[in-house]
Amino acid sequence: MGDILIVDDERDIRELIGDILRDEGYTVRLAGNSDDCMKEINNDPPSLIILDIWLKDSRMDGIDILKSVKRDNPDIPVVIISGHGNIEIAVAAIKQGAYDFIEKPFNIDQLMVVIGRAMETSRLRRENHDLRRRDVTCSDMIGTSTVFKTLKSQLEKVTKSNGRVMLTGPAGVGKEVAARFIHANSTRASAPFVCVNAASIEPERMEEVLFGRETPERGVEQGMLDEAHGGVLYFDEVADMPLGTQSKILRVLVEQQFQRVGGTDKVRVDIRVISSTNRDLQSEIDAGNFRQELYHRLNVVPIEVPPLEDRREDIPKLADHFIAGFNKSQGLPLRPLSEDAVALLQTMRWPGNVRQLKNVIERILILGDGSGPISAEEIPAQDVSPRSGSEDRVVLGGSLATLPLREARELFEREYLLTQINRFGGNISRTANFVGMERSALHRKLKSLGVVTTNKSGARVAHVEEEPAD
Repeated sequence: MGDILIVDDERDIRELIGDILRDEGYTVRLAGNSDDCMKEINNDPPSLIILDIWLKDSRMDGIDILKSVKRDNPDIPVVIISGHGNIEIAVAAIKQGAYDFIEKPFNIDQLMVVIGRAMETSRLRRENHDLRRRDVTCSDMIGTSTVFKTLKSQLEKVTKSNGRVMLTGPAGVGKEVAARFIHANSTRASAPFVCVNAASIEPERMEEVLFGRETPERGVEQGMLDEAHGGVLYFDEVADMPLGTQSKILRVLVEQQFQRVGGTDKVRVDIRVISSTNRDLQSEIDAGNFRQELYHRLNVVPIEVPPLEDRREDIPKLADHFIAGFNKSQGLPLRPLSEDAVALLQTMRWPGNVRQLKNVIERILILGDGSGPISAEEIPAQDVSPRSGSEDRVVLGGSLATLPLREARELFEREYLLTQINRFGGNISRTANFVGMERSALHRKLKSLGVVTTNKSGARVAHVEEEPAD
């Protein structure tokens, strides 16, 4: 059923309680002083502790042990028992985190009720923590492009260590998904993944949120470092962390321990830290907004998460993944993408990256009427001037309408072919097939337009060849 540690300096009492609990199916350990108690806890934390508040010939009394347990093993419920019970002692014990207080001589039935409730509370707390870690954001890495494969290979390598990782890239590229992938495939996968969104926490509350606090009125209140113990602490947009908090986090990384706000005790913590940012941290350091020492501590393994523009080949698979996810989570229609819809999605601008694509897919599924394939007409228009007259008419915008025909045609062809080549991951054969040109003719056209392809992050990317400087 559960492993219970009984701590009492009176041998008869601890053995009596032990015999009763064994009869009820519990596994029992006994300790007669604080040294034996702490040794048992450190060797293998129990599911519950029954603790006498007065321990003769011991370095620590029950309150001291309670503080230590709540600091280092906060999920273990502690039931305090005492032959010298009074209201002040009971209040002090509850404030320090005790589950309940029972005065000697105690009623066995009362003790069993308290133990049963404490064990159930502990079980529910563990299940709640498991559920909170499990769902939130999925850790599935979706894609087959060369750029994506390079990223996934880098992430797989860092799962095998406890090294700190810094994920960089524009907003919406999936940095948290990458962090969760590292966690889910590491030796810490069964431990917590705690996400600290630095931008969403008020600067004056940052330290309480991270470190927790201790007050005479409310005792110990845990922070995110407590929650992440044994697992991963993920700093999302770490550049938004206040300077004062940065210095304290640096100390935590060095010492692997911290102090709660208002507390005096050092709390040990075992965490792996993963960070992310969409800013240039070196510029933030130069501007005095980020501590260089912290940057070097966090940036042990830098990994760049590419924008969606660099992995357009993955858009159909990502869209299918989101459609299946919305069907499962919201009951939205399970609709495939038509070929025209795929072509349009792959040629659109995606400043919001994967997050924007997900939002567009959700909008289409919510507002769409049919159950058949998603058509190009259902995809929200993007940076397009309002149409007038015939639906087939293209309305020119920007500087294109002011150019002579030859220049306008050349500009259009260049942009069109750049988009198509990048859509197909730099594959000239697939591009030629789609645009309806012979491969040799396409090569000649690209050369005349000054379009070249080069390697970027392991993939072929098309761009306009720069004119040599005079």
